[in-house]
Amino acid sequence: MKRLVILGGSDGAISAFRAARRLGLTTVCVDMRADAPAVPEADEFLHVSTRDVDAVTAALRELDGVLGLLAPGSDVNLPALAAVAGRLGLPGGLPPAALRASTDKAYFREVCARLGLAGPAHVGGPAVDVLREAVRLDFPVIVKPVDSGSSRGITVCAAAPELAAAVEAAAAVSPTATVIAEELVVGRDLCGEAFLQDGRVALLGLSDRVVAPPHVVAIGHDMAPRDPELTAEVIRQLELVCAEVGYTDGPLNLDLFVTGDGVVLIEMGARIGGNGMGEALGLMYGVDTVAAAVLLAIGERPELTPGPARHASVRMLRADRAGTLVALDGVRAALDLPGVADVLVTVSPGERVAPLTECRAKLGYVLASGTSAGEVAGVLAAVEDLVRVGVDAG
Repeated sequence: MKRLVILGGSDGAISAFRAARRLGLTTVCVDMRADAPAVPEADEFLHVSTRDVDAVTAALRELDGVLGLLAPGSDVNLPALAAVAGRLGLPGGLPPAALRASTDKAYFREVCARLGLAGPAHVGGPAVDVLREAVRLDFPVIVKPVDSGSSRGITVCAAAPELAAAVEAAAAVSPTATVIAEELVVGRDLCGEAFLQDGRVALLGLSDRVVAPPHVVAIGHDMAPRDPELTAEVIRQLELVCAEVGYTDGPLNLDLFVTGDGVVLIEMGARIGGNGMGEALGLMYGVDTVAAAVLLAIGERPELTPGPARHASVRMLRADRAGTLVALDGVRAALDLPGVADVLVTVSPGERVAPLTECRAKLGYVLASGTSAGEVAGVLAAVEDLVRVGVDAG
């Protein structure tokens, strides 16, 4: 039996389980939550916290045929990935600097500064130090935990009196109670998904973040071919950073801004992006990028030759109120629409749901692609007409 172990059962891991199944692998999900969204996708389940490296290692030693490890969709499981892969001599681990750059936003800023790349003035460290030093920054300032995801604990402060509450909120969701405050970068807010091979960016997709003000959490992403000069500059910076941290092969998720002065990388994660971003990159180039990450995790070299670039979009399924989900209708009909690649649902009727004010609150997502932005927008509009979310607020 050939086993792939996937650390974490979040919705961001579902596509990896399905890709592994397509490749004929038996999958093992490791999570402390037996009700995590991806658990039903796995062939086997280890009810162990991914943070308990000793317990995970011991459990995997009892399994035959473990070929590799993968931690998609979130940076939170990357430390365990590196530690367990190292102990068991498995592929899929990360160089220490690449791990740190993925899980410590302040360290990522240090790497960029060392390379001479543009970036915001910032202060990082324990909450008390950040609160004392951040008053010297130019406002507005964005305050974040250095090592948490899903848009949790992020606050934009217009003035110094707002810092105390923001720093407290960020520290509360940081596993290490460590915070970073950065001068707010203004410009075109882009997300990116990339795949490296032999130290070079083999695939890159840049997407506009779609939001529903006043909330800042993305309700979707529109990935499209970009200006060649912009693409070349992002690739240049990514390859510099990845060479500096020793990351040569694998998926990469990133956030960046395009400002009047150029490209500013904000953060990166050496893993498949969540919220459908990994799948969207594959749709853009006609390459099964999630399967490529699975192959790399078991020590095989994936084929990454891109086809003609297309437009690809993700839209989150969401509730308009807090309550109990009673119905999610129209999914099957939406799947039959031309241009719809997938409608992934992560909740079931009877579960509690909430409005999408952080990434974890989504009900799933829709993936669509086409030859133009207009074509994809039409597909997404048709999906919106079909899919109905019923919530009992009582």
